[in-house]
Amino acid sequence: MIVYIAIDAGRCMGHGRCYAVAEDLLSDDEQGYVAQCGQTLQIPEGLLGQARDAADACPEGAISILEHARADA
Repeated sequence: MIVYIAIDAGRCMGHGRCYAVAEDLLSDDEQGYVAQCGQTLQIPEGLLGQARDAADACPEGAISILEHARADA
């Protein structure tokens, strides 16, 4: 299973709650928004918990966790 985090740039309002709870995964930009806004990134092993915490912390629902089966499985 490959797991991704997707951050919807249109929904992000810059509350900063996501990178506050997932500091090993996400960071902020100079305007206070999550620096990874508008991106879909593979979640490194061991950081799935932080990714889920970030998604749960977002009051706008701008963060999604996407799971995909591996092609070689």
